[in-house]
Amino acid sequence: MVYRVFVEKKKELANEAKSLFNDAVTLLGIKDLTDVRVINRYDAENIGEELFDYAKKYVFSEPQLDIVSEEIDLSGAVAFAVEYLPGQFDQRADSAAQCIQIISQGDRPTIKSAKVYALYGNLTEENVAAIKKHVINAVESREAALEKPETL
Repeated sequence: MVYRVFVEKKKELANEAKSLFNDAVTLLGIKDLTDVRVINRYDAENIGEELFDYAKKYVFSEPQLDIVSEEIDLSGAVAFAVEYLPGQFDQRADSAAQCIQIISQGDRPTIKSAKVYALYGNLTEENVAAIKKHVINAVESREAALEKPETL
């Protein structure tokens, strides 16, 4: 079974989202953008539900800094996800898998991570394409599906 969790910095600490918003408005000239959210998504397999619930609080997030949820509200947003290409090293996923293995003293789970970008405003397809081009480095990453997979 694949478990999924979303982790987002609290609004006042969301520096990555603020930076992308600033880049989109100043560098890309997208004046109709009103807000940006950047959410880390983790998919985990080969892990028990109890261990996953523990990892949500202490491995995937920092309780003082992050908002953790199993579902995210993307209403009113243009959303897309970005993941590493197969064969590229995903430091975030590898570190999480190592931590969970140490905590459980068992087998290492399979972890995949992605970033979900939620863009708000009166955006054209060209605006969204420009932002995607800005955040997706085609050498190492690609656009990911938003749906949860059956298996990793």
